[in-house]
Amino acid sequence: MLKGKVFKYGANVDTDAIIPARYLNMFEPEELATHCMEDIDEEFINKVQPGDIIMGTTNFGCGSSREHAPLAIKASGVSCVIACSFARIFFRNAINIGLPLLESEEAVAGTETGDELEVDLAAGRIKNLTRGTEFTAKPYPEFMSELIAAGGLIEHTKKRLASRRA
Repeated sequence: MLKGKVFKYGANVDTDAIIPARYLNMFEPEELATHCMEDIDEEFINKVQPGDIIMGTTNFGCGSSREHAPLAIKASGVSCVIACSFARIFFRNAINIGLPLLESEEAVAGTETGDELEVDLAAGRIKNLTRGTEFTAKPYPEFMSELIAAGGLIEHTKKRLASRRA
């Protein structure tokens, strides 16, 4: 179960807005996190707390296919991203690094910045604790749930290889 406050943004939040291109020479997630969202929300990194949630409307993560964007989000402490829709390459990159994404138009429409959400990834349930409402998102297929639970594709692969050696 994930729980956190919402940082809500609009449509077409691209990867340059998530992590500006001028920081692409950085590779450490902790360094990337210090610049996450700075071009669209200068105070984001000073306000975000572990477990908080980013929300966007449509086409979140469009633009370049760089993995830096979901890495910066995850390293900033964000527990998941909820949007009406995601750019497909961003969606895949996020799952590969273990950052959960949920699509729910109803949750986006019924949530504002600062609201507190509780998210059950397995059930695809999103509760807005501030407003007393509940929404659904499509739950992940089992394999994708395993990737996220393991912390991403690399960690999942390491665990599978270790279990085969044992």
